[in-house]
Amino acid sequence: MAAISASAPHREPNLLMRLARRPTAFVGLLIILTIAVLSILAPWIAPYSPIKLSVANRLNGPSLEHFFGTDDMGRDVFTRVLYSGRTSLTVAVAVVTLASILGVVLGLVSGFFRKADAPISRLIDAMMAFPDILLAIALVAALGPSATNVVIALGLVYAPRLARVVRASTLVVRELPYVEAARALAVPTHKILTRHVLRNVASPLLVQATFIFSSSILAEAGLSFLGVGISPDIPTWGTMISVGRQYLDAAPWIMWFPGGAIVITVLSLQLVGDGLRDLLDPRLAKDI
Repeated sequence: MAAISASAPHREPNLLMRLARRPTAFVGLLIILTIAVLSILAPWIAPYSPIKLSVANRLNGPSLEHFFGTDDMGRDVFTRVLYSGRTSLTVAVAVVTLASILGVVLGLVSGFFRKADAPISRLIDAMMAFPDILLAIALVAALGPSATNVVIALGLVYAPRLARVVRASTLVVRELPYVEAARALAVPTHKILTRHVLRNVASPLLVQATFIFSSSILAEAGLSFLGVGISPDIPTWGTMISVGRQYLDAAPWIMWFPGGAIVITVLSLQLVGDGLRDLLDPRLAKDI
């Protein structure tokens, strides 16, 4: 009699493993992780100080001594690109965190409570009627230029995007049978929102947060470029580009490298976001 061997239960691969199977998304993930590690380790791997002036070495081209050349003050561009990455990524993480908190709260309340839907929806529509960068400039001008105020301004600007995504998903989830059953069993509302509704809106929220991360980097660089963002004393990619445009003919590398860092970072985040969207959207996952 043939022995029947019990097969091990099949385990569904986690999100990271599924993402790794998509070449473009995996490459984007590796790039953004590399940039994050280099930025975090900047104090230990950067060859020079990001703020120390060396006028005698100003506008030197790329060389073995200065990989990305020097700027108008003789500061090492490679070092400043690394430190600028710390600033940009930190601001972007803070913006995504603030926007997620505000967006989730507004979206859940608007989608779950019918009476609150109309006023919150009108507020969201009013905020989204303005272009993102113009609204951010207005908020930073009102609050004052600083890293904290940039985070607050961009968080307020991008919160409506997340709120609309969460609201749309909540409107669907609140009508599902298990939510109705929880209501019938007198489960507290806050537990229904956190245990049942929020878990089901986590996937679109994660995808949208990835795109907001890249948008925050671009917006922060734009504000710094215009001189209304973070203080010029703190190295940022936008500030470096703003300074470099004055020397575009004599020393184009001052703009090339921070600009390239922005392009590579944003592109890698977009690749990761596209991969997450394809994996987490049931309509698209069928084709993968």
